[in-house]
Amino acid sequence: MVEDAASRNIRLGLGANWEQFTLLVVVNGFGGAMVGLERSVLPVLAREDFGLASKTAILSFLITFGIFKPAANYFAGRLSDRFGRKLVLLVGWLAALPVPAMIILAPSWGWVVAANVLLGINQGLAWSTTVIMKIDLVGPRRRGLAMGLNETVGYAGVALASLATGYLAAAYGPRPAPFLLGIGFALLGLLLTLFLVRETHEHAKLEAKQWSTPPEEATDKLSGREIFTRTSFTDRNLSSASQAGFVNNLNDGMAWGLFPLFFAASGLPIGQIGVLAAVYPGVWSVGQIATGWASDRFGRKWMIASGMWLQASGILLTAATGSFGSWLIGAVLMGLGTALVYPTLLAAIGDVAYPSWRASAVGVYRLWRDASYAVVAILAGVVADLFGFASAIILVGILTALSGFVVAVRMREALSQD
Repeated sequence: MVEDAASRNIRLGLGANWEQFTLLVVVNGFGGAMVGLERSVLPVLAREDFGLASKTAILSFLITFGIFKPAANYFAGRLSDRFGRKLVLLVGWLAALPVPAMIILAPSWGWVVAANVLLGINQGLAWSTTVIMKIDLVGPRRRGLAMGLNETVGYAGVALASLATGYLAAAYGPRPAPFLLGIGFALLGLLLTLFLVRETHEHAKLEAKQWSTPPEEATDKLSGREIFTRTSFTDRNLSSASQAGFVNNLNDGMAWGLFPLFFAASGLPIGQIGVLAAVYPGVWSVGQIATGWASDRFGRKWMIASGMWLQASGILLTAATGSFGSWLIGAVLMGLGTALVYPTLLAAIGDVAYPSWRASAVGVYRLWRDASYAVVAILAGVVADLFGFASAIILVGILTALSGFVVAVRMREALSQD
C-alpha cells in the first residue's frame, strides 16, 4: 500500500532523497551485471559447447531477449503507474533468479534461449522501474545528472561482469564458472529490493502538483494508446528520442552478439575479446556522470545528435580495420558516443512527459529502444551469413549516422521545467 505523502514528509530532489537514490543505483548495478554475464561468453559458448555455425542461429538468444525485454519495459511503465513501483521491481528480480542456473545446466541451446526470455523480463521490469523511481525522487532540476549516475553504475556492472566472465572463461572454460557470479547478483538485487527499497509513486504525484505550466494533455485520463502514439510518432521530442534509442541499441545488440564472433573469427583469444567487451560499456559507464550533468546545463538535442555520430565513427572504424589496437579505439569511440546519448535520452523523455503519465512514456520509449535487440539479431545475422561480418557492421554504422540527422532536424530543445 502506498503511504500518504504527508506522513512520509515527501520532498523532491537528489539531496533530499540521496539514501534511496543511492540504494536504487546499487540495485541497478546488479541489473547491469546480469547482462554483463553474457557479453563476452555466450556467442563463444554457442559455437564451442553447442556447435552452432550459423550467425543467425547463434544470435537467437538475442532475438528472444529483444522480444521480451521491450514488452516488459512497456508493462513496467503501465503497471508501475497503476500498482506502484516496488511491486514491479520485485517481480523483475524474481524473474532473474533462474537465469544463471539455466545456462549452467543447459543440455541444449534452447535452454539458453529460454533463459534469455527470463533475462529480458528481468531487465525490462527491474531496470525500467529503477529509472522511473529515480526520476520520481529527483524531480525536474537534476534529471540529467540523476540519469547519468544511474546509467553509469548500471553499465559499470555490465563492463565489470563482462571483464570478469571473459577471464573466468579463459581460465576455466565458458561453463559453469562465469555464470556462478549471476546467482549472487540476482539474490542481492532481490533482497535489497524486498527489505530496503521504498515506494516512490507519491513523489511523482507531488511533482505533478508543482508542474508550472501543465500542458493541455496533462491528465490522468490519457489512454495507453494516446501515450503510445504521442511517444512513438506525434510528439517531436518524444518520437525523436524513441527512434534514437532504437538505433542506439542496434549498436549495443551488435556489440553484444556480433562483435565477439567477428573478433574470434579474426583469431583474437577470448581474454582479449573480454577486454573489448568491457571497454565499450566501461567508457560508456564512466562518461555518463559528466554527460548527464552537462545535458542539464547545456541542453539535450545536440548531445544526442553528436553522440550518434560519434558511435557511427567507432562502428565504421571497427569494420574497416583488423587489429586489437584499432578495435580498442573503436570501442572507446562507441562508448563515448553512447555516454552522450544514453542518459540524455531518458532526461529528454522526463522533460516532456507529464508526471501523471511519465512512467508509461518511459515504458514506451524503452519498448522501442530495446525492440532493436531482436531487429539487429535478425538483420545482422542474415547480412553476416550472406555477406560477411564487415557488411553487417557497416550497415549498422550507416543507420546510426542517419539517426543523428533525424535528431538534428526534428528534435527541439526542451530543458527541464523548474
